[in-house]
Amino acid sequence: MNADDFTLHPQLAADTVEVARWPLSLVLLNNDATYPWLVLVPQLPGLRDLHDVPADRHGAVMAEIGRASEALQTACGADKINVAALGNQVPQLHIHVIGRRTGDPAWPRPVWGAVPARPYAGDERTQLIGNLKMAFGDAA
Repeated sequence: MNADDFTLHPQLAADTVEVARWPLSLVLLNNDATYPWLVLVPQLPGLRDLHDVPADRHGAVMAEIGRASEALQTACGADKINVAALGNQVPQLHIHVIGRRTGDPAWPRPVWGAVPARPYAGDERTQLIGNLKMAFGDAA
């Protein structure tokens, strides 16, 4: 598998904004301000499910999920981190890392379909991305 052949699925491109490029994954912010929500997309072509990730990259996927989870907790004060790789609507492997707060609109249920997505307003997204990059240890 050659990372040069990687293309982001159009639906993911439409629903997110790029935050960072890590050694394996493209780190995206879902455009729903209801929940702090990152999407990690391993930059390898043809991946649909976690078991499709080459064995020598499994550790990298888990490390990047951990890094994203810790950053959401640090930057957003999440009470709980949800991690999921569903792919029922978008077949390209992507991993949702969602910061949850007790009392958020879906708590304690899953976020999908609980309330309509609320796009980020004004500088809200820029501020969050800066906070996330600081939590990642990257320059803001």
